[in-house]
Amino acid sequence: MAFSTWLLYISVISILILSPGPSALLCISDGFKFGSKRTLPAILGGAIAALVLMTISAVGLGAILVASETLFFIVKITGALYLIYLGWSAWNEDGTKIENTANSNIKQISYSCYSLFRKGFMVGISNPKDILFFIALFPSFMSAELPPLEQYLILASTWFVIDCASMFMYTGLGSKISPWLSKASNINRVNRTVGSVFIVLGGALAVSTGINET
Repeated sequence: MAFSTWLLYISVISILILSPGPSALLCISDGFKFGSKRTLPAILGGAIAALVLMTISAVGLGAILVASETLFFIVKITGALYLIYLGWSAWNEDGTKIENTANSNIKQISYSCYSLFRKGFMVGISNPKDILFFIALFPSFMSAELPPLEQYLILASTWFVIDCASMFMYTGLGSKISPWLSKASNINRVNRTVGSVFIVLGGALAVSTGINET
């Protein structure tokens, strides 16, 4: 895998993972309730769910590679266009308020590693943002000329590390981030920043795909 492609992949998934979503909000809530260390099962559950989606995408990608290299190129370009669309959608998304757990009276509930892991996994496996990424965009970072297993291991391990680190950060800063994100104006700032970055990265991905295929 080209180093430039790997760096672009890191840039894309970092913005994707760090942008507020179901898994991030779950970590904020659980981190405030239980603390960072005790929320690790929920973090691992979400990360493993992402690996499951990634594996499904990689298996389907292998079938596409066998069928046609031209089709594979079309899939990669579609992924770049999807990233641009994702940025446009973020720009036009209205700020929404989330529950301000920091200022609410939260009752202590029983702690269970299994229940936290299961909750994190179910939120991750049903996360629309991750599902769309692995279906539409993930193949764009694969090359038909390189061993698929080696590429998969690099991309999967990179995702896992960044995902766990980001969610751990959310649990640690839950009580501070939650009140800030409860304001629609702040959500709008986040959405427009993320949207701008996605559009730029989508354009860069489209250009790099065209260069690699020529």
